[in-house]
Amino acid sequence: MNETLVAKIRQCPSLPSLPSIALQVLELAQKEQADIAEIARIITKDPALSSKILRTVNSSFYGRSQSVSTLSHALVILGLQSVKTLVLGFSLVGSLTKGKGFKHLAYWRRSIYSATAARCLATKLGVVQQEECFLAALLMDIGMLVLDQVVGEEYGAIVENVSSHNDLSKAEQAALGITHAQASGVLADQWKLPPVLSGPMKHHDNPAAVTDASLKRLAEVTWLAGRCADVFQDPNAAGAIADVRAHCKGSFQMVEPACDALLDEIGKRTREIAPLFEINLANARSFEDILKKANETLVDLTLRTQQQAVNLEQQNLKLKEQATTDALTGLANRAKLDQFLGEQFALALRSAKVLSVIMLDLDKFKTVNDRYGHQTGDQVLRAIGALLKSAARAQDLAARYGGEEMVLVLPGTTRPTAAAVAESIRRAIAAKPIKCGNAALPVTASLGVATFEPGGPLRESGHLLKAADMGVYAAKSAGRNCVKIFALKTKAA
Repeated sequence: MNETLVAKIRQCPSLPSLPSIALQVLELAQKEQADIAEIARIITKDPALSSKILRTVNSSFYGRSQSVSTLSHALVILGLQSVKTLVLGFSLVGSLTKGKGFKHLAYWRRSIYSATAARCLATKLGVVQQEECFLAALLMDIGMLVLDQVVGEEYGAIVENVSSHNDLSKAEQAALGITHAQASGVLADQWKLPPVLSGPMKHHDNPAAVTDASLKRLAEVTWLAGRCADVFQDPNAAGAIADVRAHCKGSFQMVEPACDALLDEIGKRTREIAPLFEINLANARSFEDILKKANETLVDLTLRTQQQAVNLEQQNLKLKEQATTDALTGLANRAKLDQFLGEQFALALRSAKVLSVIMLDLDKFKTVNDRYGHQTGDQVLRAIGALLKSAARAQDLAARYGGEEMVLVLPGTTRPTAAAVAESIRRAIAAKPIKCGNAALPVTASLGVATFEPGGPLRESGHLLKAADMGVYAAKSAGRNCVKIFALKTKAA
């Protein structure tokens, strides 16, 4: 956070302050034994405020079946929290309508949409602090008014240059080193607002940063309420609609029709309560109209998201393949070999099945590198790798063990069958010289075969691999270009 700017905010003489009536009500409301009659007496000192509260309490927004005629009655019927919310809300909206650098009408429109959305969401999700959600959402962007006072026209330009409020915090951080949410938190602390309000105000743009579990849900509600408000305020609402739908589905298991119905209710209820706060919603569009306009973009957005998901899955598969593939030969690498052999050995041990391994080592490969160069040697390794891969069945694994050594793992394959496969590979290598430019290099290989058999002496995958390597060593000792089968009694036969 930009501490220099924070200091300027704290020292700014023109910062908004809580009206005296709001301060008195807030102070009394925080007492354990709140005096309802005293609170009502304080509010009646402001006839205009009293009238607004009574009109609001009796409006369809609260849906009371009986008429409320006095503030004391309102306090009893609705509860202290509801009246406190209205006192703070009306007091602040009435006193904070002027500014320097950005459109305050748009600000208050979004604020009232956010507040109404927060209350509707809290009701839908069974959150007890519905009035606190309303008030926190109404005040959460007040840091914009703070930054407008302290920074002035520069801040107005920042607000003008973002297409959606959802992008505002990032732009503020880049330009000023502070966000309006952080500025809201500074003001909430100066006002000494309770944590149930200051917490969501500070973190409404990043609920994950809230460490207090009791406040985290309130911060989440205020964030989502803000995105609901963007549905009604953004010139292109498709992104906000998609975000709200995705969050409601992922976090609250709310299907799309239920989410859309909630947005429709938010639009209707906001149009009911906005006039009570003297906020002009002239030409406000219904959610149905907004959705019709956004549907084409939403379809395109959905298709693009699905394609991105497919691309991401393909990228992940490619990365996974790269992580387990030898770059030179295209065979499985040593890590993949160890994993696969370990899994297959455990399966063979558990199910009493056979498992064979063929190890291949090119004869006098160093001579190829020394005489023709490493590029030619690499061509030879790629050709042998391709041949070994073509010999593998779907259930087998062809891998590069290291250097010029390669391995073929053959699940469910007996020793005689594995020996026959090894011999066919040896013949194929010896029969066809490998073309390297204008030259055709004759190449041979020595192969070792080892097999795990139920009840046999091999008890670990590493032992099986070592046995195949001993077979290769025996083939080298026998003159190369041959296949040797590991057997415990004769070591190699």
